[in-house]
Amino acid sequence: MTTYYDDRSVQVTSTAIRVDDRTYPLAEISLVWHRRGSRSWRVLAGRGALGAAMAGPLAAAVLGVGLAIWLDRSTTVTIAIVGASVLVGLAVGPVADFLFELLDRSYARGSRQRELWVRWQGRHVLLLRTGDALRFGQIYRAVQRAVEQATPPAAARAAARPARGRGRRS
Repeated sequence: MTTYYDDRSVQVTSTAIRVDDRTYPLAEISLVWHRRGSRSWRVLAGRGALGAAMAGPLAAAVLGVGLAIWLDRSTTVTIAIVGASVLVGLAVGPVADFLFELLDRSYARGSRQRELWVRWQGRHVLLLRTGDALRFGQIYRAVQRAVEQATPPAAARAAARPARGRGRRS
């Protein structure tokens, strides 16, 4: 038996798919497909907030330099304001690394709910619904590989051939 995917709640093997406490033998699965839900505005707003948080210190540094020039004070005061602005700008480095990591994780999780469906014993069954795009992709590819490996070669060739009358005419 080959294991294609395995975590706490989903296991995909060469013989069956187990989701939570339900097991679906591959021999009883005839079709696999997925659906995407609508975008989550909460996730998109969170990404925008992360972008604003990254741009904030840089904007403050630029404003500080502009303020130092506009005030036209003594050289010492101008250098102090520019120096403080540069320090604020340099603070972006460590903060930006942390924020970029959060942004990267946000894109890995995705901004939509995804659903994995199968036709099992003639019925359409929702196997999995998740907002984690990376995990969903891994599970979906594992299910596809398992179903392809379980399909006999003759049946796979017949499924790949176009139906008569639907092909291109010569």
